Amino acid sequence: MRAARPLADPDAPAAAAAVAEGLRREGLALLRWTPAATALRQRLAAARAGLGEPWPAVDDEALLAALAASPVVAAARSRADLARVDVAAALRALLPWQQAAELDAVVPERVQVPTGSQLRVDYTDPAVPTLPVRVQEVFGWAAAPVIAGRPLRLQLLSPASRVVATTADLPGFWVTGYPAVRSELRGRYPRHPWPEDPAAAAPTRRAKPRS
Repeated sequence: MRAARPLADPDAPAAAAAVAEGLRREGLALLRWTPAATALRQRLAAARAGLGEPWPAVDDEALLAALAASPVVAAARSRADLARVDVAAALRALLPWQQAAELDAVVPERVQVPTGSQLRVDYTDPAVPTLPVRVQEVFGWAAAPVIAGRPLRLQLLSPASRVVATTADLPGFWVTGYPAVRSELRGRYPRHPWPEDPAAAAPTRRAKPRS
């Protein structure tokens, strides 16, 4: 009985079928998921969760089927070919043209807060895009922007970057939640501003100089 060995020049359809079978058996792990590709998949999942079709489904089953049929993946003839696939580009190619044009507006990588800081949105939970941001940086903000059809959830941080509140209703938080946060933290962080009316206060990234 002969030992199995790879063919030096395999038949192209047979090689394509073997790669497709490998994808079916081993899944998306056969592809090289860069941080950019993973982040884009999370953004697309958020768009799909919030707005539905025609944003593409990117769960494992749907994404495997879509990527396996994409030209760059279908052209692969080996594991090495699959590892060289630009997954982020393949994901973008799944978008209808209108969604491709709207991607950065609907699910932006970063959001600008009132201080001018450009902060990265966390799409780990596609149903609830979240922005970690220090409380002082959102003073004067009437409302957070809409992401994928719903208000962005703010994870409000203390000057030490600890979570002190989470809200998707910033105007409501200023009235009902902020007074308790102010009462608890202004003594602990006296060099940072804790205005009585945060909705009308100037945002800041800075602390007062030490006396």
